[in-house]
This record gives sequence, structure tokens and C-alpha cells, in this order.
Amino acid sequence: MASVDLNSDLGEAFGAWSLGDDQTMLSVVTSANIACGFHGGDPPTLRRVCGWAADARVRIGAQVSFPDLQGFGRRHMVIDPGELQDLVLYQLGALDAFAQVAGTEIAYVKPHGALYHAAVGDPAVAGAVVAATAEYDPSCAILGPPQSALLTAADAAGLEAVPEGFVDRAYLPDGTLVPRGQEGAVLSDVARIAERAVKMVTDHTVEAIDGSSVALSVRSLCVHGDTPGAVAMARAVRSALMAAGIGIHPFT
Repeated sequence: MASVDLNSDLGEAFGAWSLGDDQTMLSVVTSANIACGFHGGDPPTLRRVCGWAADARVRIGAQVSFPDLQGFGRRHMVIDPGELQDLVLYQLGALDAFAQVAGTEIAYVKPHGALYHAAVGDPAVAGAVVAATAEYDPSCAILGPPQSALLTAADAAGLEAVPEGFVDRAYLPDGTLVPRGQEGAVLSDVARIAERAVKMVTDHTVEAIDGSSVALSVRSLCVHGDTPGAVAMARAVRSALMAAGIGIHPFT
């Protein structure tokens, strides 16, 4: 039977700024990409979300970012690879402290925003993320785009490389995501999103924004926690997968 993991970006609230329904989303997904404080997520938020994830038996992933709290981690930064490695390591330690207190641990690492996109094609950026992960805990998996520099680096370092697809984001014909600033980059049609999620798992393809078919072999599907109606979307995806006879399990 085919199976897949469901992941979502959570723990991104900061101070008086509230974002997403983390606790409810944790009743739907099997893996949680929790912010580490650099793009979102203050200490009380990290403690709270790690506790909820532990109670729900959801795997915790560290969603590491460029140090860009004001820009929500979506602005590219040029940082020396050695310094970037230290910045990633710093974030892993911060989140893992709260995971340990909650009785669990970090199971994988996934970059966020601009760091994610940079790690797709820049071997130096990808290598810094992977090196920090391997240095901290070589049992951690790396979650990222199929056939990316990030997963290539993870595989070379002996870490588990897990390819993911995005159910709520549009794809370009080359298999990369449509930039958020472009029209149609973020999808909102729940029925269409659920249908394409099933197709990603069963057919290993996704329809690009120009209507072409793109090969996409994935082990995890992401629903962004900050997308409007994210919980309803995740529930629809989960229901569609189950109706298609697809098992839903964490990849770790």
C-alpha cells in the first residue's frame, strides 16, 4: 500500500503576532516543521508547540532559517558557509531544548523560506545546512525538494534524504515552485489541492502552472500552516489520501 507523511510549518507566532492554528493542525499532520526563532517562533511558542506535538505523537522537525525575523525568513541573505553552519546549529540547539523538555526530540531538519530556496541550487548553502545537522545529530533526516542540492548533500553525508511536495503551491515546468510574488503561486481551491495530493503519491507527478506534467516522487506532502484555511485544507488532503487507500505515516 502506498503511504505518505503530512507535514506543516508551525510555531511561527512571535510576541503579540499570532499565526495559524497550530494545536488543531497537529491533530491532522504527522510531522511538524517548527520554527526556531530566526523567522518566527518565540520561546513560549516553541515550548507550547513542542508540548502539543509530543502529546499528539507528531514528529518534530527543526525549520531553520536565515536570521530574518522582520522579513519572515523570505529574504535571501549572502552568508559565509561557515557562519551559516553555526547559525543552523544554534537554531537546532534552541528548538531541541524545548523538544527534550516535552519528552521528545528533533527528528529531521527542513530549511524555511529563502534558505530553503537557496539550498535547492547552491551546494555551499546546502552543505552548510547538512553539515550543521550531521554535527548536531547524524540520525536526523533532511526534508527538501526532490533532486535538489540539499538532498544530494544529505545523501553524501549519510543522512536520510526525504523528498517532499507542496500541495498548496504552484509548480514551474522545471519542478521548482512558482515564486510567491507571482500570480497563482499559492493555491486555494481545496478540492483541487486534495486531488493533486493524491496524484503526487499515486502517479508521482504534479501539474505545472502551464498545464504540463512534472515528475515528482515524494515521501512527504506539505501544507503551509500560514495559508488561509490551512486546517480545512489539511483535513481535505488527509481525507482524500485515505479515501484513495493511501496510508498516512511519519517518514521518521
